[in-house]
Amino acid sequence: METSKFFPIVETQDEGYQKTFKNCAELVPTLPRSKGWWLDELFQYQGFWMSSFPIRGSMLINDHFKPRPTDIIVATSPKCGTTWLRALVFSIINRAAFDFNDHPLRKLNPQELVLLFEGHIHKDGSTSFLDELPSPRLLSTHIPYSLFPKRMTDDTSACRFVYICRDPKDVLVSKWHFSNKLRPKEVPPLSLEEAFDLFCKGVSHYGPFWDHVLGYWKASVESPKKVLFLTYEDVKKEPLGCVRKVAEFLGVPFSQEEENRKTVEEIVKLCSFESLSNLDVNKSVAKRSERPVSNSDFFRKGEVGDWVNHLSPEMVEKMNQITEQKLQGIGFNFH
Repeated sequence: METSKFFPIVETQDEGYQKTFKNCAELVPTLPRSKGWWLDELFQYQGFWMSSFPIRGSMLINDHFKPRPTDIIVATSPKCGTTWLRALVFSIINRAAFDFNDHPLRKLNPQELVLLFEGHIHKDGSTSFLDELPSPRLLSTHIPYSLFPKRMTDDTSACRFVYICRDPKDVLVSKWHFSNKLRPKEVPPLSLEEAFDLFCKGVSHYGPFWDHVLGYWKASVESPKKVLFLTYEDVKKEPLGCVRKVAEFLGVPFSQEEENRKTVEEIVKLCSFESLSNLDVNKSVAKRSERPVSNSDFFRKGEVGDWVNHLSPEMVEKMNQITEQKLQGIGFNFH
């Protein structure tokens, strides 16, 4: 039984899991720490700020997860279009199995269809839950690329990552709004100035943001058949082209018949922010004990450039300077 004050209780008879739990429980109290964005603490683990639960999830993945060549990992830094990307990849992979008028996305939130890797690796106290998922397994993650085991990231592994990122100014604003939804009502809201300071210092979930982006960008350049790198801005500009690109990358390109039937357009329409946010299932404000956030909390505006309504000129200048410095000379920027 897991009893550390940093973790929820998980029952397990698996000796390997017990060992990882023990190692993690001993490690976390020794790590640099900072206050989080709601009531959590963040710990600096292998260069990234994370709460204790995904740290343990990362350790479990490294110690116990057995990848398959068909595994697909949907990867994002938080608040970069995670919900959209989950919906999109699920729709592409399963497009022959469902009618668009009676699609699972019309009844279930994308989080319920594409499970969080670092969360569900804990389920049942062993890898049995993930092991029993049919291929291709479709999993979502916020874990930085460098924290995955080599058996998943080297060229001998055929599992693939689809990654999306977003202008950090929009990420900050979205994360600030989202964090205040998660803070208890008796706790004062997090100010934008405080959120800005934390974000610029790199102290945000799975941050620094720029290092997260860099890890996946470099992997996409070095191993373009393993990692596909997208930006939210490109998706909003060229949705049809991005959907085709994802399908090609996953080895399931659209046939001429599908093109003639407007399947690509149907997927874009189904997975659009406007469509998903207006479904009854995603308007729900109900919260579950295991997830203190409602489906509706995952949808705000979905716009590019909303930061102009929140950030001061001084904030914008500082954020742009950090971004230019971090991304200098790599062949990618957000402009």
